[in-house]
Amino acid sequence: MPLSMHRASVPVFVRALKVLATLLEKGEAHAKAQGLDPDALVAARLADDMLPLSGQVQRASDAAKGAVSRLTGVEAPAMPDEESTFAQLQKRVADTLAYVQSVDPKAFEGGEDRTVELKFPGGTLTFTGEDYLFDFALPNFFFHVVTAYDILRHNGVQIGKLDYLGPAQG
Repeated sequence: MPLSMHRASVPVFVRALKVLATLLEKGEAHAKAQGLDPDALVAARLADDMLPLSGQVQRASDAAKGAVSRLTGVEAPAMPDEESTFAQLQKRVADTLAYVQSVDPKAFEGGEDRTVELKFPGGTLTFTGEDYLFDFALPNFFFHVVTAYDILRHNGVQIGKLDYLGPAQG
């Protein structure tokens, strides 16, 4: 049986979003244990020209829900980028998980052949659904998840590779 677009996307997003929620828990706990303002960590960034932790979580959320929406035609919920606390970021991750998990697997049928167009200031990228998922959506999603991990790690949060990989599935 061929790999379905649902199987190639939803379980991947769900697992990584749950890992992201755990990383955020550890980040908040670290800040509190160190007597630091947790909200300052939410605003931390790796470099001046990169988004802060909050922006990385927002973009990971957007990437997951956008991919599911583009592959299925099921409208994703709008989420304004206003999070500035760990609690707000956790809610965003939870809301993203709820949406991703709510979409009927049958809605993904034919998604591999769906035309996906992404408009950017410099032009438009056009993909088949399959190419979009594997060549753009998943790499973009994981870029933001790992950058959130990197921001937390850079700021002293005691996390390692196994925290990023999450619990074994099987």
